[in-house]
Amino acid sequence: LTGAQDGSVRMFEWTRPQQLVCFQQAGNARVTRMYFNSQGNKCGVADGEGFLSIWQVNQTTSNPKPYLSWQCHSKTTSDFAFMTSSSLVATSGQSNDNRNVCLWDSLASSGNNLIHAFTCHDHGATVLQYAPKHQLLISGGRKGYVCIFDIRQRQILYTFHAHESAVKALTLDPSEDYFVTGSAE
Repeated sequence: LTGAQDGSVRMFEWTRPQQLVCFQQAGNARVTRMYFNSQGNKCGVADGEGFLSIWQVNQTTSNPKPYLSWQCHSKTTSDFAFMTSSSLVATSGQSNDNRNVCLWDSLASSGNNLIHAFTCHDHGATVLQYAPKHQLLISGGRKGYVCIFDIRQRQILYTFHAHESAVKALTLDPSEDYFVTGSAE
């Protein structure tokens, strides 16, 4: 799966020289993050205008439409994570109201998709990681802060200043004992 500054999103297969599907043509907002869900049957794309779009992967048409497209943040959606099932999604980004980490339910009726919004990370959240074993979200922000959220209680557990500049990378070890952050510095 490839995404570009011009907003195009294409899927390729290793053994084929041509693209399999063009999910999105050039001329859209820049792609900020893309993932497949754990089952591999859906892919999601976040963009610089605050949207998250999700497609079924097994498309037979050359230019399929997303089955879901939300404006999750008013400025940009920088990262997202499929949670437990693919119907629950967490997003990080930048919004005018500082609700920069959000939980969404794709099965809820339109207009009621937002489950919870956390007010955190002045100037926006840049990265996000889901820890399924502990039911936690970990986010990094533009000012170098890291927040840890309990998604069952829907509350922030910890906030600490990890870097002097924006957190650009965040990963979790497979046993969920440790996480590592990287910054612009």
